[in-house]
Amino acid sequence: MDGSKLEGVIAAIATAVGGDGAPDCARSTALARYLLANGCDGLNVLGTTGEATSFSLDQRMTLMSAYRDAGLPMDRLMVGTGAAAVADAIALTRHAAALGFAGALLLPPFYYKGVPDDGLVAYIEAIVNATAQRSIPLYLYHFPAQSGLPWHVVLVRRLLDRWPDRIVGLKDSSGDLAYAREVAAVKANFSVFPSSEAVLMEARSGVFAGCISATANLNADLCAQAWRAGSDTALAAAVAIRKLFDGKQLVPGVKALLAYIHGEESWARVQPPLFSYTGGERTALATRYDGLRARNARSSQPVAENA
Repeated sequence: MDGSKLEGVIAAIATAVGGDGAPDCARSTALARYLLANGCDGLNVLGTTGEATSFSLDQRMTLMSAYRDAGLPMDRLMVGTGAAAVADAIALTRHAAALGFAGALLLPPFYYKGVPDDGLVAYIEAIVNATAQRSIPLYLYHFPAQSGLPWHVVLVRRLLDRWPDRIVGLKDSSGDLAYAREVAAVKANFSVFPSSEAVLMEARSGVFAGCISATANLNADLCAQAWRAGSDTALAAAVAIRKLFDGKQLVPGVKALLAYIHGEESWARVQPPLFSYTGGERTALATRYDGLRARNARSSQPVAENA
């Protein structure tokens, strides 16, 4: 990965939650180190999978500092700093810039729906102006199913015309690849990251900058084989792991498997209003995950030549 630009396989990293409901900084940063050593080119800290909007401003800032204090490579980490209150978004984005994060990922201010584009432009303008002295790169977070507010293509073009040196990319969690391709074409070198690893082959062709995926917490090694070596077998296995969560709550499911993979029960803990999987659900999920891993291992074995 180019040290000046985020690209490739980026995990939307989960946040460990302590018994007191605060982020468990030690476990969260340990997972970050593990993922970076096992296939991830970068990490998206405190996004939807990281349950950012379920933590207070102070809790988010404390966890952000913990990544820096743990000695992690900040040039490989972006962090979610969007908030419903503009002042909170500014405080978080300033903190991200001071810590040396490679980028700030901005949800729109998500409480009021149906607002005019001018209101969203004003939100971005406030953040851009407040971070002018430490001009951290800004990424837009397009997740209309959750935020209720889209960064639609005309608006993205308007923002890029206004701040071409600050708005550098977009994470698309809409699942609409036609939108992702259209917004990627708005400007050369505008870094668009769909949320599914299924796009990695298309990303290798240069259409996208990579992917930012929740399930890269679980399949980063397979995603890396697809991204770096073009392995169709590895990509199929990675996508199959993602499909384990079709029709299910994704974040509690990812955390249930993290608890299983790393042998740490506390990883299954989520913040309300999310709710942990039951014991039976977790057992069934782990069994299916193990089966997919075993199947991929068998298919990856070289075929022995006849003697």
